[in-house]
Amino acid sequence: MARRSDDRLDSPKGLRTSFAPRFGAPRFGAPSDRFGRFTEGVARAMGTPWFLFFLTVFCAVWLTYNVLAPVGWRFDSAALGFTALTLILSLQASYAAPLILLAQNRQDDRDRVQIEQDRQRAERNLADTEYLAREIVALRLAVKDLASKDFIRAELRSLLEDLDRGQESKTVD
Repeated sequence: MARRSDDRLDSPKGLRTSFAPRFGAPRFGAPSDRFGRFTEGVARAMGTPWFLFFLTVFCAVWLTYNVLAPVGWRFDSAALGFTALTLILSLQASYAAPLILLAQNRQDDRDRVQIEQDRQRAERNLADTEYLAREIVALRLAVKDLASKDFIRAELRSLLEDLDRGQESKTVD
């Protein structure tokens, strides 16, 4: 049986809404989980030193080739400010920012769910702690009412003394 997106346990309630563009266009559901994982992978990859290293190498090779290659072989002119490279980097940046934001939104959703679970767990722990504190107080009160070993010995001694006095009085009579 398929679960509705509202019944999923790994996402906050009420955040899975559908998007309906204007002008009677068909309704589209929330982005698929596969696309979300893809955006997180891209965001993670762009945040690594390896990405910066390879982007730097790519730009260096691009610039070196277009400066040192014979004029007929060059595809991006230094005189025009390497327009193609600038466009490629702008395109990369224009896609990177929304993908990173999507990944951040997914992380925020997971954090909200985790915070809610932590809050519920803390409430349960507080209730358990309060219950155990009440039980300890009840046990202390119950133990306080119990006779101690010294109390029992003293009572037995007084009973023995009473018995001894009773027997002495019978023998005297």
